[in-house]
Amino acid sequence: MKIIILGAGRVGYSVAESLVSEQNDITVIDTDSRRLRELQTRFDLRGVVGNGTDAAVLAEAGARDTDLLIACAALDETNLVCCKVADMMFSVPTRIARVRSSGFAPDSPLLGKEGFAVDRIICPEESLTRYIGKLIEYPESLQVRAFAGGRACLASARARAGAPAVGLRIGELRDSMPDLAMRLVAIYRRFADEPDRFVRCDGMTLIEPGDEVFVLAAREHLPEILSALHRPRGQQAKPVRRIMIVGGGRVGQRLASQLAQVPGQFHIKVLEENEQRCTELAAVLPTNVLVLQGDPTDEDLLGDESVEDVDLFLALTDDDEDNIMSCLLAKRMGATRVLSLINRRTYADLMHGTQIDIALSPAQAMLGELLAYARRGDVQAVHSLRRGVAEALEIVARGDRKSSRVVGRRVEDLRLPLDVHIGLIVRGLEDAEADKGAPEPQVIIPRSHTVIESNDHVVFFLPNKRLVRDVEKLFRVSATFF
Repeated sequence: MKIIILGAGRVGYSVAESLVSEQNDITVIDTDSRRLRELQTRFDLRGVVGNGTDAAVLAEAGARDTDLLIACAALDETNLVCCKVADMMFSVPTRIARVRSSGFAPDSPLLGKEGFAVDRIICPEESLTRYIGKLIEYPESLQVRAFAGGRACLASARARAGAPAVGLRIGELRDSMPDLAMRLVAIYRRFADEPDRFVRCDGMTLIEPGDEVFVLAAREHLPEILSALHRPRGQQAKPVRRIMIVGGGRVGQRLASQLAQVPGQFHIKVLEENEQRCTELAAVLPTNVLVLQGDPTDEDLLGDESVEDVDLFLALTDDDEDNIMSCLLAKRMGATRVLSLINRRTYADLMHGTQIDIALSPAQAMLGELLAYARRGDVQAVHSLRRGVAEALEIVARGDRKSSRVVGRRVEDLRLPLDVHIGLIVRGLEDAEADKGAPEPQVIIPRSHTVIESNDHVVFFLPNKRLVRDVEKLFRVSATFF
């Protein structure tokens, strides 16, 4: 695809890095020539210096034959106006805008054709809040991603010694938990001092302590599956109740505000270093949120606030080093689980699998929302995993046996790359959404003899993004279907 990205900041950089790796034709627009030079040095893309709201700049960037515009500059106004100009002057088919303001609902007429002509708005802060919300809902998970309207989930968990599933082979696990519809699609295992290495899953693969295990399952089965991987036998589940948020920026404020709306469920403290910002937060956050002013790397302060009793410690400032150090300190002092927001990819790689339970990249949390627009075929959802290396993909099977390479065929007959897993199939989803009286969709764990039907939502796990094109090509419908 030919794609224009407006803005070479953190979000624009991450989007460009991901899309360039898929052999798209990328042009980045920014007013900062130095940032553009850095991008052009690192990646195979073109940079245009200028303002994205200027029609002449968009023309120079190739807007006349562009397939997709992603406007992710720092200012909402710039992104919205850029989308409008791209639509009116160049008829760019798909336009996405990064919008921080909460005043724009997805169905707002302001975003429609007569307004700013935005097909989809994305908000990194909202994406992060949703992501963290899932980690609170499933406290044994390292990440949880939803498919098929939330009916199915991909989750990962760290295998712990003593948990019922650990020490079993995958085939034995299926036999011991026959009532749970699930598919283990990947294991990442650490060997000595090397980075985690992908381990291909089959019936003979052993689940070892310390493994990061990825599993696809129906949403209702997820708690039991995660417990079997992470909770030692006989140990009771410990829900997240006490939460400490370090950083009162946009993400911290939004998260604290949303969690506080559930009465009586959470005890929330927000720790912010800037005194003026503390005053602002105390004025706008609900009264059941305690706002504290202080240094998150101050051991005495964390001790005074009983960090050892905290179920989830979240470092969400804009400073990677402060986030990492405060998480390491909180973990050493007894916090049950710690999450650090890390913008630099090298830092995230270093911290993954250490004492920091979850190293989260803000851009990776929202990247999937963009990737679905850059895919060919009927792709419904994309989730970037393992800091952009792996991917989970939901794609709809269309056509019939004559026009499709997959419809009417058994799973064992599909020509899939070796390491690609069909994790699950959701059948009847579109009928249920169109007709409220239709039966509930089925979540099917496919076997070798399972036959793919038209309109099935098929969820894949791909350990390497280079395999995406092979899967998309397989699901492409021939011209006779149309």
